[in-house]
Amino acid sequence: MRQTNAKDNCRPILIWILWICLVLFACRITGQILVEFFEVTFLPPSKEWFSGIISYPILLVFQIAIILLMAQVATDLTKGTGRFSQSSPVTARNLRIFGSIYLLSMILRYIIRMYIYPEERWTGGCIPIFFHCVLATFVLAWGRWKKVSEELEAEEK
Repeated sequence: MRQTNAKDNCRPILIWILWICLVLFACRITGQILVEFFEVTFLPPSKEWFSGIISYPILLVFQIAIILLMAQVATDLTKGTGRFSQSSPVTARNLRIFGSIYLLSMILRYIIRMYIYPEERWTGGCIPIFFHCVLATFVLAWGRWKKVSEELEAEEK
């Protein structure tokens, strides 16, 4: 029988990160729905929630699809079974590369925004940027989970 090591302990932490990211993103979408359709005043106005490049109804469809995908990934990884829990060195690497580029691009987006709009420093227009960072964190945690799982499988052989 194999001894428990740091990699074994890493996977539950990564799963927690996935679920936290999912809950945060679901709260973001719920908040935006409350602002868009119920005109609540205790949340930031609509223009703070998204850039407007995509119309809100289309954006909402994509956001719901992302939540469903995140929920399936988190469920599969929690159970350790299912399509998204299968170890794949290529997928693990690609998720980590994509997640890193995504996160770095959002950090750069924030820096550029704060340079262009210094009057909005530190929080103006940051809701979309923050939640893109949440999505990037989800992708990075998923990629790390796959990498750790792959390493554990290799140790068992």
